[in-house]
Amino acid sequence: MQQVVDLISSDIASIRTGRATPALVEGLEVAVYGGTQNLKIVELSTISSSDPQTLVIDPWDKSIIGEIRQGILAANVGMNPSIDGEILRIAFPPLTTEDREKYTKLLATKLENGRVMVRQIRGEAMHEIKKKFEEKETSEDEKFASEKKAQEITDEYIGKIEEIGEKKRKELLTL
Repeated sequence: MQQVVDLISSDIASIRTGRATPALVEGLEVAVYGGTQNLKIVELSTISSSDPQTLVIDPWDKSIIGEIRQGILAANVGMNPSIDGEILRIAFPPLTTEDREKYTKLLATKLENGRVMVRQIRGEAMHEIKKKFEEKETSEDEKFASEKKAQEITDEYIGKIEEIGEKKRKELLTL
């Protein structure tokens, strides 16, 4: 369940808020060196935010700056990087109310997917508990205690997902 929470955290980090963050471009794949690489800091470049509306991508190898720009454009995520000497700059216009509503809906969808994944894990655990009870490996009391514990853990992780979502929702709605 912790893996689901981590997955949701990284997934919603790519949702744009009013601020430019490296998470918006880190997961993008770029065709370089005869293959594809992630744009992450450790693989191709450093990514920083010079101000709340601008990202700066500084590639380790300056000769691939054009490929990085093409990779960002090819990802079709609404970013238009410009080459500024040996770095790329991506300017983000302020979010409109319509954009904020769209991203809030996207956030809600991603959070619901996370809750569904956690519930599926709980369902698998409940199935195992029931199977052990039917095979007489556990008593009825142990079965009920295990089911209660599985539900408590599920509630805890759904709470973590809600907490992450609420923090992101506040970022989205902050002007």
